[in-house]
Amino acid sequence: MKYLPYELFVGWRYTRAKRKNHFISFISLTSMIGIALGVAALIVVLSVMNGFQKELRTRILGVASHLEVTGASNQLADWQSVAAFTTKLPNVQASAPYISAQAMLSYDQGVQGAIVRGVIPSAEDQVADLGKHMKAGRLDDLRAGEFGIVLGVDLALSLGAKVGDKVVLMAPQGQFTPTGVVPRLKQFTLVGLFQIGMYEYDAGLALIHIEDAAKLYRMGQNVSGVRLKLDDLFDAPVVAANISDQLNSQLNQSGSYYVSDWTRQHANFFRAVQMEKRVMFIILTLIVAVAAFNIVSTLVMAVTDKRADIAIMRTFGASPSSIMKIFIVQGALIGVIGTALGAIFGILIALNIETIIPFIEGLFNVQFLAKDVYYISDLPSDLIWSDVVTIVTVSFILSLLATLYPSFKASRINPAEALRYE
Repeated sequence: MKYLPYELFVGWRYTRAKRKNHFISFISLTSMIGIALGVAALIVVLSVMNGFQKELRTRILGVASHLEVTGASNQLADWQSVAAFTTKLPNVQASAPYISAQAMLSYDQGVQGAIVRGVIPSAEDQVADLGKHMKAGRLDDLRAGEFGIVLGVDLALSLGAKVGDKVVLMAPQGQFTPTGVVPRLKQFTLVGLFQIGMYEYDAGLALIHIEDAAKLYRMGQNVSGVRLKLDDLFDAPVVAANISDQLNSQLNQSGSYYVSDWTRQHANFFRAVQMEKRVMFIILTLIVAVAAFNIVSTLVMAVTDKRADIAIMRTFGASPSSIMKIFIVQGALIGVIGTALGAIFGILIALNIETIIPFIEGLFNVQFLAKDVYYISDLPSDLIWSDVVTIVTVSFILSLLATLYPSFKASRINPAEALRYE
């Protein structure tokens, strides 16, 4: 300690010293706890928001694709050439054709609407992660001509169907007969169940083989489009623009191909999460600011309490800047300790929130995120260290700013005035 500047030594002593006025100590402790709670809340909330964003992206891309190439009227005739051409591009890993249409599913007394997707199982596994989310059966159980179907677990539950049951699929395109329009019906065997973890897909998506879909919806050799998987999903917007230009120029079909990426197809989800993250950061930063500016009242009272000490130090030759530094050190130490405690608790909670929340739910028999209401029923967490650094830095700067006014007032104290009545 003898090698440290005396301002730092005195400021540290003032922070640790017991005061006759216990109210000052109480305000200091309150400020410290407030900063700690604000910092911890910021870290936990931003980690949860990051977790939601990551989980949402992972689950969406488990079913959706990075890019989709479609044609006019939702039909793509030369999909083989499109798939061959795009697969050779440097940023594309794999491609898979698909047919997408709407249908009504019926089993026993249950009737549910769904999106039907015709796929080639081996190719689909290369562009999406559906195979990893199978709860019963396999995606390879979809074979051409056998009319098998794979449903989301919630969709199967609402129908009351189990693996092996016969499910009737009704296509919206009907057949004209003398008695009127009759919808096309086809019986499918339920061969598998998948669970993505997003109610939108688990309760509204059905998979069949692409050849069966082509027969049912009379697509012939056409498909709805080609799905692409990229090396880096975050490059999707740039790659989509490049692929669109190259397809329409190289295949001499100007304007006939439409390329969309996952950021456009699900933009509302990610914009909402990003906006909520920014708003929560601002709101919780205000909490930290309120706690940090409690340091002002702490130091104002400390300066009043130490007027005699300040006067004595001034008479021994301490400069106004040295007095100012002493109280800046005292206030900054309160902010540093509070920020450090908040960061430690926030990090510990953020890293273990997936254990803490189920424990609380089980203890009080509640469910914070109902599966049929929210897209994600768990509370994920993704701690990003750059966020922690930003929060700690903002908290320290706010604490430092709160020390400037009372420290400046301390430096302006006149020793003669302070010692007049001592």
